[in-house]
Amino acid sequence: MAIADVKKNAQAKMEKTLNALSDELKKVRTGRAQVSMLDGIRVNYYGTPSPLSQVASISTPDAKSFLIAPWEVAILKDIEQAIIKSELGMAPMNDGKVIRLKVPDLTEERRKDLAKQVKKIAEEARVAVRMARRDANDEVKKLQKDKAVSEDEGKKAEADIQKVTDDFIKKVDQVADEKEKSILTI
Repeated sequence: MAIADVKKNAQAKMEKTLNALSDELKKVRTGRAQVSMLDGIRVNYYGTPSPLSQVASISTPDAKSFLIAPWEVAILKDIEQAIIKSELGMAPMNDGKVIRLKVPDLTEERRKDLAKQVKKIAEEARVAVRMARRDANDEVKKLQKDKAVSEDEGKKAEADIQKVTDDFIKKVDQVADEKEKSILTI
């Protein structure tokens, strides 16, 4: 394995971490209705837990509400139960054909809790980026030990890996800061 491969693998791991961070932050709710907030809800559909988006049409008629129209009216109660069991904190309103969900306004205390949650998720992402750096540096050291690369090439590779790590840490911070601002903005 060459140093270029080590760098590429490290960068790929860091990219995955950044994508996972973005996906995770989509689930943290802001004061606005976003379809991604309902991604974690599983509905019992003929005995199989299925994602809500696969058994119903989900739309946001305005910034503060959801409209959930099931493909089959028979599973309306199952959808309602799944929403109640989830930790969304929203009460479903069932009119026999569709379910409406109103996104409650966030209290200041809840906003601060969500901001802390964002910080925690971002820190986990930073740790994952640093672990990718550590793995890459271990690979470089192994290549040096096996005499596949010189010590100078190893030092340069470690410096390059550190530079990539710093870039990804900045990106993680940027994504987390944006999410935190959107949560704290009323």
